[in-house]
Amino acid sequence: MIRNTARTVCLAALSFAAAMSLAQAQTPLQGASPAPPTVTPPPITMAVPGFWDPRRRPERPDLSRITVIRFLTETDYPPFNYAGPDGAPAGFNVDLARMICEEIKVQCTIQMRRFDTLVDGLNNNAGDAVIASLAATPDMRRRVDFTDPYYRTPARFVARKNANIDDVRPEALEGKRIAVVSGTAHEAYLKALFTEAVLSPFPNEEAARAALKKGDVDRLFADGVSLAFWLNGTDSAGCCEFRGAPYTESRFFGEGIGIATRRGNDLMRQAMNWALFRIWERGRFTDLWLRYFPISPF
Repeated sequence: MIRNTARTVCLAALSFAAAMSLAQAQTPLQGASPAPPTVTPPPITMAVPGFWDPRRRPERPDLSRITVIRFLTETDYPPFNYAGPDGAPAGFNVDLARMICEEIKVQCTIQMRRFDTLVDGLNNNAGDAVIASLAATPDMRRRVDFTDPYYRTPARFVARKNANIDDVRPEALEGKRIAVVSGTAHEAYLKALFTEAVLSPFPNEEAARAALKKGDVDRLFADGVSLAFWLNGTDSAGCCEFRGAPYTESRFFGEGIGIATRRGNDLMRQAMNWALFRIWERGRFTDLWLRYFPISPF
């Protein structure tokens, strides 16, 4: 399960998403007023992940057999899942669940629970699917089935903006001091592939970020989602930026995040896969991603 994203950093995305929704809600009607000049928006340059192959379109299952989808999600993992101002479920995962129900054209309920009760609730028929940033690990696959992944948590390098070296290949980082959180997959990855770098282990991400910000290390290697919100927030004070490409090797960083369904419920799993592909194909996934991730971890 994905739990290395610092909650205090992720809160930066909430105000961004709320501002986007407010701006959309306040768009005035044109009425009889002259239409404003057409403005062509600039092309999207931010990287938006896509894990669907357009050449492998999922078959549309018999959706008539699905009349309602009861989603289970967790209570406090912003910006993916959290309680909104009115106490109702909100967040990236919640909005995606609603899009899925719109594509399948069924009623949708979303119930918030503690994270450690979600899988048991699913298997006890308290819900039909879990959408809560649940990682498809081998242990978890023995308990539930998963849809195709709809996002991953890549590893990324971050450097201070005034650092004049962009190359983050292993040979380019020989002798460089790299901050990393001890005991993580990120540390194991560096030890395996960046053998000539000088690792500086820290007990948590906050300490590693502070070391980079002060210039005590040359690079920081950590979870890209957490880093994206730090870079976009006030704690970073605009000190740093991503360098190089995302690292998504499954042996270290997992197979991605999918929606969990009960073992053997192939109809529900196939319906979710079909709906996710449609949401991506129509550009709705990109819109959702840009709303919650002002700085992409990819």
